[in-house]
Amino acid sequence: MESENQNNFEFKVAGLTMEKISVYYGFFLILWGLIVSFISGSGSFTSYIPSILGVPILIFSYLSIKFISKKKMFMHIVVLFGLIIFLGGLDFIRSLVIGNAFENVYADLSKIMMLITGLLFTYQCIKSFIYARKMRELGNTE
Repeated sequence: MESENQNNFEFKVAGLTMEKISVYYGFFLILWGLIVSFISGSGSFTSYIPSILGVPILIFSYLSIKFISKKKMFMHIVVLFGLIIFLGGLDFIRSLVIGNAFENVYADLSKIMMLITGLLFTYQCIKSFIYARKMRELGNTE
């Protein structure tokens, strides 16, 4: 009953907790890197960057679900990787400024994806942290 009551006070986006969204986001990043690398025929290590960054998001978000007492720590690690993804996506702006945007379509699509999804993901994580703090201050969670 206590965990059911606790779920009523959790931050959710489209009915999903940030931990579950993070698991899905980790899977998405892993698949994106693998699929884009395969489609483009790229042998470059850099084409796997979304996959590489998706792995720790997947692992730490899963750990936050399994070890609820450590959720805060694990989710802070997850949001750090989300921020890294966003910052990595900003490299697309450099391509625009230099004037060589879309010379490598797949690389630039990956950068745009990282820029947009990293920003949205980080924003939702921050909203979740603010919500959790407010709930704690109101005495609704531990």
